[in-house]
Amino acid sequence: METLIVNEAALSKQIEDVLVARNPRGMKTVQPALETGYYLRAAQMLRDVKGTVLIGTGFPVVDTFETDGPVGTLALYQALETLGATPVIVCGKPMSEALAKDYRVCEIHVGPHEQREQEALDALAKYQPEVIVSIERPGQAEDGDYYNMRGESIGARAACFDSFVRNASCPTIAIGDGGNEIGMGNIYAALKDLDIMASATKVDELLIADVSNWGAYGIMTFLGLWAEKDLLGAVKPLEILEYISQLGSVDGVTRLNELTEDGMPVSEGESVLLQLRQLSGFAA
Repeated sequence: METLIVNEAALSKQIEDVLVARNPRGMKTVQPALETGYYLRAAQMLRDVKGTVLIGTGFPVVDTFETDGPVGTLALYQALETLGATPVIVCGKPMSEALAKDYRVCEIHVGPHEQREQEALDALAKYQPEVIVSIERPGQAEDGDYYNMRGESIGARAACFDSFVRNASCPTIAIGDGGNEIGMGNIYAALKDLDIMASATKVDELLIADVSNWGAYGIMTFLGLWAEKDLLGAVKPLEILEYISQLGSVDGVTRLNELTEDGMPVSEGESVLLQLRQLSGFAA
């Protein structure tokens, strides 16, 4: 790839628009609440990291975990490793047990318990992360509980990653696609017209996308551009979906063990990857 002179601010705006173009859950509607450039700013936080990056993911659905979140997490994990960082996935059972044989995992306890803050403080002291990223993690509503897209309480099955974000002394990034994920507290007022029990948890940089997995690709667009590596070209969504499906994942919309993301066929994610690679000059 030839070195290109890129207007990074303009590229970020293009990425932001591509990633909410379908608008299944209103993210295009609330996009004006965010200051443009959010994908660029988030990527800059990760640009020179050589230490640990904690990536929280795993949205509970019918006693297992959904496909949205893990796909983007595993893609970003591989990209960060390629660039010399040490990613660690933070999640609760059953996802933590499912991934532990192939990835670095920090397991957190599921359900309400009195050690949420201490659990986070201990992990932060152990890992000393340079950046924390949340990808499709449920975020606490104002009442402290967790809710799914249907407004049902999922507190009994949700592990608390909010405490990691709240106690972090490093930059925090969150990706969400509906309003009930960590980070959505940044635009809480803008979510009032959506049919959602919104999360109140804030982060340094909130990223929105039609599918949270795709938000990871938005960050990777810049990381690949700067490193002159086609990081997105290495992402194979179908292979990742097949891998996590064997571990028991389900689609968060249909609640079925199938190779889809939020009810969308894998071809949608592949199309987004191609668009982003074209924007960054890695694909014709």
